[in-house]
Amino acid sequence: MKLRLSLLWLAGIDLRLTLLALPPVLPAIHRDLHLNEAGVAALSNLPVLTLAGSSIFGSLLVARLGTRRAMIVALWIIALSSSLRGIGPSIVVLFAMTFLMGLGIALLQPVFPTLSREWFSNRVALATAVWSNGLLAGEALGASLTLPLVLPLVGGSWEKSFGVWGISVALVAVIVMLFAGRGDGHADRATANWFPNFRDERLWEVGILQAAASLTYFGANTFIPDYLHANHQAQFVGPALAALNLGQLPASFAFGLIPIRILSHWITCTVMALLLAVALAIFLVYGGWLGVAAVVFIGFWGAYTLILSFALPPLVAAAGDVASMSAGAFTIGYSVAFVMSLLSGAIWDLSHISATAFIPVVLAVIILIVIGPRLGAAAHVAEKAHRGR
Repeated sequence: MKLRLSLLWLAGIDLRLTLLALPPVLPAIHRDLHLNEAGVAALSNLPVLTLAGSSIFGSLLVARLGTRRAMIVALWIIALSSSLRGIGPSIVVLFAMTFLMGLGIALLQPVFPTLSREWFSNRVALATAVWSNGLLAGEALGASLTLPLVLPLVGGSWEKSFGVWGISVALVAVIVMLFAGRGDGHADRATANWFPNFRDERLWEVGILQAAASLTYFGANTFIPDYLHANHQAQFVGPALAALNLGQLPASFAFGLIPIRILSHWITCTVMALLLAVALAIFLVYGGWLGVAAVVFIGFWGAYTLILSFALPPLVAAAGDVASMSAGAFTIGYSVAFVMSLLSGAIWDLSHISATAFIPVVLAVIILIVIGPRLGAAAHVAEKAHRGR
């Protein structure tokens, strides 16, 4: 059990590690390749668009190869494409390999809920908490270690820094090949439905819940810096972003320690939604260090909701449908979050009211209150059924 949990955590890191290694070196890429601001924005958002459009192919990969082989293939795609981003250096190669890297991440994502069901049918919440913690750790490692550790090791070359992170992913792929065993869920594969059933109301509920988490996290990351600059609090940008990302980590530990029937109960969902509303109000009204403290909870809330949405498909989907439901939820969640972020930015431009950038966070509050209890009840029933087997 410990070995499999360790493998989930290590592979979970690679869902975000190479993705978050890009922002620290963007100024150097901007300078060396003469990218304009539109080009920088396109490069930053290309993987997110790929995640929204390609997760379904991850379900297909699981259905055709099985979970273990699908994980290995996806990890090698991420490792190779991440390493090749700096070849040249060339704008064409950089964008092409960034797209391919996003595809690899999209292929990898549906593997985790499926493995959570296959390896830990009675401990789905624990397995989800472990690989989600790896995802969050990957965000922190890629963003925080690139400048102080990796760049000095490669003589300040942003091109070679991509290679270092790619090698780390390749090492995880080798570890999975050696220690993940040979079982590949052949019984489930025989009846697996790789294409999501978008007529399934439950799929849309999970996808919208996941969108609420993305709206909160990506929306906060995107707009907090500009909001603080616009309101003459630029000195709090760094602390606020650090608080947002550090606030995520306790949520993964909560899912490992507290039963999902409590975490997904309607009372918990309602209280969490109301606390998010309060935290957002404190940030907007008071700002300063009190606002930074409030951002800690915004980060916690985003991670709590995201992990909850990750844990649901292994619980509520039929055998063989976990990957397809997860892929469909990823598609809906990332698409809604991307569109709503664009709309909120446009509303700010039109209204000249900086607080309107956080409309998606208000929408996330409503989503959790409306959808959270419905999914929580379904998860509780499913968990009892799994334990009764």
